[in-house]
Amino acid sequence: MALLEAKGLTKSFYGVTVLHGVDLAIEPGEVLGLVGENGSGKSTSMNILGGVLQPDGGSMTLGGVPYAPRDPRDASRAGISFIHQELNLFPNLTVEENLYLDGFPFRFPFLPFIDRRRIRQRTKALLAEVDLPASPATPVSSLSPGERQMVEIAKALSGQARLIIFDEPTTSLTSREIERLFALISKLRARRIGMIYISHILHDVLRLCDHVLVLRDGALVGSDRAANMTPERMVTLMVGRTMEQMFPPRFEKPSATPPVLELRSVSQPGVVKNISLVVHRSEVVGVAGLLGSGRTELARIIFGLAPRQTGTILVEGRELARSPREVMQAGVAFLTEDRRLEGTLGSASIAHNLALPAVESYAGTGTGVLDSARLHAAVSGMARSVQLKASDIERQPINALSGGNQQKVVLGKWLMRSPKVLILDEPTRGIDVGAKYEIYRIINDLAAQGAAILVISSEIEELIGLSDRILVMCHGEFSAEFNKATFDPEEILRAAMKKPVHSSP
Repeated sequence: MALLEAKGLTKSFYGVTVLHGVDLAIEPGEVLGLVGENGSGKSTSMNILGGVLQPDGGSMTLGGVPYAPRDPRDASRAGISFIHQELNLFPNLTVEENLYLDGFPFRFPFLPFIDRRRIRQRTKALLAEVDLPASPATPVSSLSPGERQMVEIAKALSGQARLIIFDEPTTSLTSREIERLFALISKLRARRIGMIYISHILHDVLRLCDHVLVLRDGALVGSDRAANMTPERMVTLMVGRTMEQMFPPRFEKPSATPPVLELRSVSQPGVVKNISLVVHRSEVVGVAGLLGSGRTELARIIFGLAPRQTGTILVEGRELARSPREVMQAGVAFLTEDRRLEGTLGSASIAHNLALPAVESYAGTGTGVLDSARLHAAVSGMARSVQLKASDIERQPINALSGGNQQKVVLGKWLMRSPKVLILDEPTRGIDVGAKYEIYRIINDLAAQGAAILVISSEIEELIGLSDRILVMCHGEFSAEFNKATFDPEEILRAAMKKPVHSSP
């Protein structure tokens, strides 16, 4: 008997059907892979299973019994847990408080005295199950992303989970944390816990899963044993066509272009040391490095979000101020790594998110009166330019979009300012191959228009496909530089793991 079975699930938003009769089934102890482009219906399907959304049609059974959760609490009581890409933990609370937030045990019946001893003992046992050597009293804010994910899994186990849904679980993890997660998934499989694994990293899906389902445009277009699948076949099913190249045709940079962004001996103790670099007009410079190497910190220093103790930063020969507002006025844009916390206003409309950085440019000179018609036309044009898939940009909130379309909005809002310098930190994190291709196309087009672009990415193949040059960071310094003719994934990774002997010139 299937642990969970869904038949004919349908769902519509704003008059647009996003699920077209999706079927799926999962057995106890099975890991089911779910792949598809952003907007293909993966999250909608899982939100129905988790009680976040109610289907417009179709039916579900859990252990052979009809299953129709009215909310996430119903799903949790039935033994279904959801490990979201953006973890649902309170960083200001301890591990044990997060685990028992919605169900503290009491010492005496009918008296509101929390049994903290019982909580601590049970938390220790749960942390041992997920191999997390942390104290129950540890604040979640002090844990790494991988450790926080283990807390989420422990929380699922505390509710006697029968089915755990993993949504892009490795996007913020180091390679060591990823291996630790995979080992835990194997342990959970042995305990006959069913799992649904959603990921854009197709090799991981094939490595972990027993069966793979492929969604496209809200419909099931492929289903097979993982042993019969290949990354190429999955990509073809996902995008509806053979993808000959992962990257669009590259704009050829002119041989000699003037410098736009310059860093001269920029340092901040404990963060970056003596960083010098130049990014020219129409050039894409990639920055590689392991987590903690200083890549993101360097981007935040350039944009004025983090301090620098020494050094000079210039745009077109003029020294850059140290506040984000003045940096923006100088023509610099920064797409942050965490689009949810720092890149979007989740409940605001798509149009408001697109317009936000550029509103002042559409105010009448001297009057301050907003030219709404001109702004609306610009926002609508930008939505078309980035090929945004949305039903109504004026009414639809950005958090109703898929991850890839949210990223297009974040990129589009900066393009509304026609930046001279664009800094991109993990621009395709957590989005599918089709959406990645479109993001790459936008980057190429912007470079062709003369922008200087700095791309930070954990994916070496992405940097190789996009960049004219690649700089490698290690321990806050540049350890190597590669030109297009010398790009080599193994050498780039090797440079990311070694201690620099001298600073970048």
